Amino acid sequence: MNLLFNSLSVILIFLNNGVFGVGSDEVSVSVMEGDSVTLYTGVKTNQQEDIKWYFKDIRIAQINGDLNKTCTDVQCNEGTERFRGRLKLDHQTGSLTIRNINTIDSGLYELKIISSSSISGNIFNVSVHGVSAAEIDELKKNKGESITFDPPVERKPSDVMMWYFNDILIAEISVDPNKTCTDVQCEDGDGRFRDRLKLDHQTGSLIITHTRNTDSGEYKLQIIINNSSFSITRVKRFSVSVIGGG
Repeated sequence: MNLLFNSLSVILIFLNNGVFGVGSDEVSVSVMEGDSVTLYTGVKTNQQEDIKWYFKDIRIAQINGDLNKTCTDVQCNEGTERFRGRLKLDHQTGSLTIRNINTIDSGLYELKIISSSSISGNIFNVSVHGVSAAEIDELKKNKGESITFDPPVERKPSDVMMWYFNDILIAEISVDPNKTCTDVQCEDGDGRFRDRLKLDHQTGSLIITHTRNTDSGEYKLQIIINNSSFSITRVKRFSVSVIGGG
């Protein structure tokens, strides 16, 4: 009887202190080579929380509220350099971004959030596959013809698509209608494409009409695919040559 009473007392102490085991759900994430992916914690860091990230049971990132135990990759485990220069921690939330992801980065990523009263977490099953989304499509057009750029994926209402010409933002489709723009409406727009750009708000496609020789160059589409547990940033590039006309 005394043994049973003592056991119940220990259980009650743990319950009163709010201590419990790690409870986690597995989130599946599918990305293409060359994408960037951000895995969300769903919290904001404070002085009591310690956030740790593991890849295949190897610690790859850590942050706490006062930032005195912050590390990524080789800083966390000497000799572990798989992600050298490709990991970024959000100091506000502890969310982890993996840039320029590749096939050997596929696997289970485990999140542990440790506070004075609880341990919680999540597991992300990341699959990296397909041909690199960063490959360049080459397009040739005669002067005066129209060019249509099609995104590599079907746009969803929560996706943000940004079109760049030589690294200048020329068009954007945003979740916020006030941020949707073309050419001079965009912050960096210089009027080069004035009245010659058309956006398909359902597909995200961009059309340039009445092309000129000066439209030759590199066009880049950046797609931010949003999810409640993660986001994926995908990049697609186009190299355009407008010929003829002198």
